[in-house]
Order: sequence, then C-alpha cells, then structure tokens
Amino acid sequence: MITPIFASFLGLIFIFLSVRTLRLRRKLKIAVGDSGNVEMLRAIRAHGNFAEFVPLTLILIYFVEEAHAPLWFVYVLGSVLTVGRLSHSFGISQVNETFFFRVFGMACTFATIFFSAFYLLYSRLF
Repeated sequence: MITPIFASFLGLIFIFLSVRTLRLRRKLKIAVGDSGNVEMLRAIRAHGNFAEFVPLTLILIYFVEEAHAPLWFVYVLGSVLTVGRLSHSFGISQVNETFFFRVFGMACTFATIFFSAFYLLYSRLF
C-alpha cells in the first residue's frame, strides 16, 4: 500500500499547520477568528484549505490504488499532491505573497483530483 505513506506525510504537514496556527493565536492573543490580522487570516486559510482538499484527494488516490493502477501512477499522484500542498501552504502563508506558490499548489491539487477521478471513471466505465 502506497497511499498510507502519503497520508502520513500529509498528516504531519497538517499537524505543523495546526500548531503554527495555535502558536500564532497565542502570540497575537486571538482566541477566535482572525481579529482583522492578516497574518492570522493567512495561517487560518493555509490550515483550512489543507483540511478542505486533502481528505477527498487522498480518498481518490486510495481508490486509484485499490483499482490496481500502476504503482508509478499512485506515486506520482501522491507526490504531486504533497508538493502542491506544501507549495500552497507556503504561498498563502506569506503576507507579502507572490502568487506563484499558491497557484502552483492549487494546480497540483486540482491535477491530482482530476487525474484520479478520470482514471477511476475510465477504468470502471470502459
């Protein structure tokens, strides 16, 4: 099984994003929301966006693996997702952001979702 390896790496990234957000809350003394602080808002969105996209994408990769896709394909999907999520998290966390990292990260995430879904539909329908 390959997917659990990527799920583990992504789980560690999720913990990092969570702890970073908690530490920033403590530092800025913000219990709920962002209180209009841009740095806090960006930390919240980096964490939230990760939580919104990673579970579904991991499930799709798992289904691809269970559908007996070539192992290289599963590795590529997991790698692209992981690199994309790292890039997006870095990009969205920067107050003076250049959009490259964020856009690249979302492109990687969408590509992983698309190719996983396409593979699953194609392998089941044809």
